[in-house]
Amino acid sequence: MNLPQIVLSTLLALIPAFIWGYIFYKKDPVYRPKAKQTFLLGMASVLPILLYKAAWDYLPQINVFNYTNNIKADVFAFTPLLYLPLGTLFAFMFVGIIEEYMKHLVVKKVDHGFFRSIDDAIEFSIISALGFAFIENVLYFYYIWEYQGTDVLLVSFVFRAIFSTFAHILFSGIYGYYYGIAYFADPIWSEEIRQKRHPIVNFIHTVMHMKRNRIFANEKITEGLCLAVTLHALFNIMLEMNLTFFMVPFLVLGYSFLDYLFKRKENLKAYGLIKGEDTRNHFHHKLWTKLRRIQGGKD
Repeated sequence: MNLPQIVLSTLLALIPAFIWGYIFYKKDPVYRPKAKQTFLLGMASVLPILLYKAAWDYLPQINVFNYTNNIKADVFAFTPLLYLPLGTLFAFMFVGIIEEYMKHLVVKKVDHGFFRSIDDAIEFSIISALGFAFIENVLYFYYIWEYQGTDVLLVSFVFRAIFSTFAHILFSGIYGYYYGIAYFADPIWSEEIRQKRHPIVNFIHTVMHMKRNRIFANEKITEGLCLAVTLHALFNIMLEMNLTFFMVPFLVLGYSFLDYLFKRKENLKAYGLIKGEDTRNHFHHKLWTKLRRIQGGKD
């Protein structure tokens, strides 16, 4: 491998990561050490996907594309102007599920117990996505530079810095919003949501002795994953079919939707933090409370 190209590819990938990170950090600042940890683990979340792809040479039966490529039915069979095999659509959905879940897993495992509001869930999801996109960009830039030359590299840099990196931010930010609702399912359910749900749904949950707040949380996580994966697949389809003229309106609408989620009134509530308390003190207080419970409440 060419070390100078690796270094320069890394520097190129840092530019969009820094710019987008600064934009969203200024929008809603978070605890910096935790943000750095989330970014680094977002970078690491690419590794299982790379290992999965590397294993195709030794275990071709686990390569999902070997199966989806055989499905030739046209998704747009009603028009001769567009052609998209159903297998390609399935493949994009599969890729979207893996990538979105890996980014989300970082937030779920690393930042659990740290959120003060739904905004935090969105923000840390975006930071994880930036870490993921950073490594992805490094790999893309190196490959393009190595095999296609610097002219193509410049075009790729502009496209990935503006479109692909923000696309990751958009998908993960939306997923983070729904995860934030699930994270604060108890207070949200008791405050507002249960009053809006259909009486029949409430009756079914009562008869089956289901914990409605947990059912509600699982619904929201599933809803967020489905929405993020669908948007991810649509983005990849536009790339596959060279429908680049749809990119700008797609991402502009996506940013508007993400901005709307930031501004929703429940995002402004601090469900897990006493007003004015520092995040670190809140985290240490929760840890101290757990230790006291283990010790039977002794000082």
